[in-house]
Amino acid sequence: MASKKIAIVVGSLRKDSYSGKLAKVMSQLAEGKLDMDIVEIRDLPIYDPDIDTATPPPAYAAFRERIRAADGILFITPEYNRSVPGALKNAIDVGSRPYGKAAWTGKPCAIVSQSPGALGGFGANHHLRQMLPFLNMPAMPAPEAYLGGIADKFDGDRLTDESLRGFLQTFVDTFAGWVERNAG
Repeated sequence: MASKKIAIVVGSLRKDSYSGKLAKVMSQLAEGKLDMDIVEIRDLPIYDPDIDTATPPPAYAAFRERIRAADGILFITPEYNRSVPGALKNAIDVGSRPYGKAAWTGKPCAIVSQSPGALGGFGANHHLRQMLPFLNMPAMPAPEAYLGGIADKFDGDRLTDESLRGFLQTFVDTFAGWVERNAG
């Protein structure tokens, strides 16, 4: 299987976020299968059609180009108020424009949601899944990843839960196959 380029979009802006830590762990688990790269969303201005003209803001243009260059997308996100964080929704909006030229179009994707609570970001995961058909993004149906109790799974940046590591390896391996079959 050829190595495909994957853009990881982390829904949290927090420097030491669990989503960011998971992105690093999953990048390591994907070595030799997928070339994963975190695409930063921190500096994206709030989507505003009045500034998204023929010459869009440089942050919009750079973000869209990195998404277009990817063969697939991995979303890793916390849950805020039973939905996706505002920064992630903004990134989705920025990448979906201009109308008819969305950077997301046709990109196979997968979602990992996490939470210190028991539900593992279920609401965020499913709200994100509701957006994907409109963006024409085939979402990997299984395994689903709702990682509850995430605060107890790390010591600093080191994943300490071997059961979770095994699950993430299965997830990455399955995602590699999903991208291989669905990448345009």
